Amino acid sequence: MAQYARRGVHGQTVEAIARRILTGEIPAGATLNIVALQEEFDVSLTALREALKVLSAKGIVDARQKRGTFVRPRADWNLLDGDVIRWQFAEGTDQRLLDQLHEVRAIIEPAAARLAATRATEDDLTALDRALDEMAQANGDPAAAIAADLAFHRALLTATHNELLERMEVVMETGLAERDRLVHGGTPHDDPVPSHRAVVDALRDRDETAAETAMRQLLDKAVRDVEKVRGRRGSQ
Repeated sequence: MAQYARRGVHGQTVEAIARRILTGEIPAGATLNIVALQEEFDVSLTALREALKVLSAKGIVDARQKRGTFVRPRADWNLLDGDVIRWQFAEGTDQRLLDQLHEVRAIIEPAAARLAATRATEDDLTALDRALDEMAQANGDPAAAIAADLAFHRALLTATHNELLERMEVVMETGLAERDRLVHGGTPHDDPVPSHRAVVDALRDRDETAAETAMRQLLDKAVRDVEKVRGRRGSQ
């Protein structure tokens, strides 16, 4: 489930139209003015149609004879698509979406940790250890901290050896990356290594209950970290 490439005029056109729809600037049910969009973005009709095909594949727009290209109801959008999630964060942190993504993580990741405790291979544990090392070496570098955290949670899903759970990577990573940018981009925070290491230790011990508990505690800490940032911003 690869994310859409953002490079070039084509990618920029896709994102610009998507963000207008997702923010409600172009509401559900509205018919797109193709001529106006073509002139605004200074692209060929073929290029614009190719951009709209990307949005159509994600359930955002559709086309009908006599009606033209229109915005589909939100219920039809592929809200689990990594690009759709990312586009909703493009104008800034969407607190409601961030909360919903955490709820998804709270359902999936503890169960994934429990499963990984019975299935993780030595290679899986090595990948998790490597992510922990990178986390420890981030030394306050937000980009490095975010990359290490994403690597850890990606390795955890891989350690379940369940192809469907592994495909949740795009959804989980998009929300996790936004949460990490919010937390790691602010003032100094608690060391994330101990809470993540507790998960790995439980996996290595093949302790399903401990792995699930450690992951729940990690996620609870993640919520507290976000709430601290919100509290600081609210008091400014």
